[in-house]
Amino acid sequence: MTTSQPSLDVAIRLVNNHIETSVYFLQASQNFFVSAMRYATDFAIPQTLAMQYITSVEQQEAFGRRPDELFGEYRKLGHMCARLSRRATIGTFGAWQKFGKGELKNIAIESGPDFAPLKASDTLRNSAARWANISALISYGLPRAMQEVAPEYGFHFESGEHELVAETERFRLYQVAPNLPGFRAQKTGRPVLIIPPYVLGSNILAFLPGDQRSYTHAFANQGIPTYIRIMKSLHKNEAVQTMTAEDDTQDTRYLCETIKARHGLSVTLNGYCQGGYSALCNLLSGELDGLVDALITCVSPMDGTHSQGFVDFLGGLPRRFNDLAYGSKKLKNGNVVADGKLMGWVYRIKSIEGEAPMSTFLRDLSILGYQDTPKMKISKTMAALTHWLRNERTDLPLEITRVSFAAYNKPIAANGDLPVTLFGRKLNLKRLSEKKIPWLICYGEEDDLVEKEAALTPTKWVDAEVTPFPKGHVAIATSWSHPDSACALHTRFGEGNWRGPVRFQLDLDAPSTERPAHRLSITCHPPPEMATAMRTR
Repeated sequence: MTTSQPSLDVAIRLVNNHIETSVYFLQASQNFFVSAMRYATDFAIPQTLAMQYITSVEQQEAFGRRPDELFGEYRKLGHMCARLSRRATIGTFGAWQKFGKGELKNIAIESGPDFAPLKASDTLRNSAARWANISALISYGLPRAMQEVAPEYGFHFESGEHELVAETERFRLYQVAPNLPGFRAQKTGRPVLIIPPYVLGSNILAFLPGDQRSYTHAFANQGIPTYIRIMKSLHKNEAVQTMTAEDDTQDTRYLCETIKARHGLSVTLNGYCQGGYSALCNLLSGELDGLVDALITCVSPMDGTHSQGFVDFLGGLPRRFNDLAYGSKKLKNGNVVADGKLMGWVYRIKSIEGEAPMSTFLRDLSILGYQDTPKMKISKTMAALTHWLRNERTDLPLEITRVSFAAYNKPIAANGDLPVTLFGRKLNLKRLSEKKIPWLICYGEEDDLVEKEAALTPTKWVDAEVTPFPKGHVAIATSWSHPDSACALHTRFGEGNWRGPVRFQLDLDAPSTERPAHRLSITCHPPPEMATAMRTR
């Protein structure tokens, strides 16, 4: 009797483990399904919009064309869709394989080399319980965390914290207030005007200000007079809907005149992503002469034809379908604008292996899986990034979109002319050298949205300063904007002793306007970095 008791206890424990494991796996499966459907829906909505736009345009364009031409174009389009589907499938299987191998490896390690049945059973039960918790977090915790982080994410201009300095029919100009105790927005020193991207929105540049992870506050907290140009709501302002690149330039000139009048010094123009290309075009037009004397661009697509992902995507697209008409919609007042959700979706399509719904779902699961089970939670970083990715897409003025469209379809000319004009004038890169305007170009080493080659193409004609940053497209605005990070924006860093954009701006100042040294040393403790979240973000 005594000898059989341990065996009976082991058998009971094995049965209990089996039951608990089954329950946990059932819970995890239900949560996985809910989350996977949410990710699939986020991807399918712009896909459905794309099909609607194609159908609408083709109802008008297809008539009168030869049947053999139509068949050839549709066949080529079908081949491209098949290739994208194959790439998405390969990427998804790869993500599952990586995910499964990692979990099986953990189970094998915890079970020990002998893989005793009882220990293996305990390990499998613990693993199932862990993934039930993780799946519940991704299904229900993430939406809740997004709501909780919303008040901390972005600018919230409605609070009145940042001064409204000027406005036009299309833009508002705010001076960004420092958010460190005892600091006030500066009235002296060389000012900087930040131009946010149209597609990504402005709030990504104030990612988590309270945690000292904000691109704009990285300038303001160093005592730099920091301004940001904010586009008014497109759906509430007809002037925004019909805005042209010339309107963009003239409004920027007015804002720069306002800033210079306040400070008595010329402005540094600082564009992030698409905002960098807009800033460059404005500057090359000559309209900002005497107002702007320095340029900073971060992860900006200067020549999209050097973006291998877009080259591959556009190369497989029939020429007739490479038209903004297939991504535009008509508003109730008759104005036509570019669909922001669809434009953002195109960026995902070009990197479909890693951006397919299941691939992104498994990537987010893996991020949570790196955490210790007792302390498992949705970080502010993950919540804020997801909030941005799901909510920060807006429709765009069609004529502004044409500028970016041209930059991705036509290369910079051999003589340095951009593929767009302003006010009937050619925009030549050599003009920056002629005007002796210093230019800092920052890029992300792992940026697969704006590749290094696309960002650095102008260096063939301009002797610009180049600073590489680790990670992806928004890491400069999220990871490296923290003053204690390895590549803090106000420091020199790396083997090349590279200057961050804030350091570049500070070094432009005359000695009489240099900031006290204590403003260059801010002690803050960021939340733990996510291991892989910033690969493409």
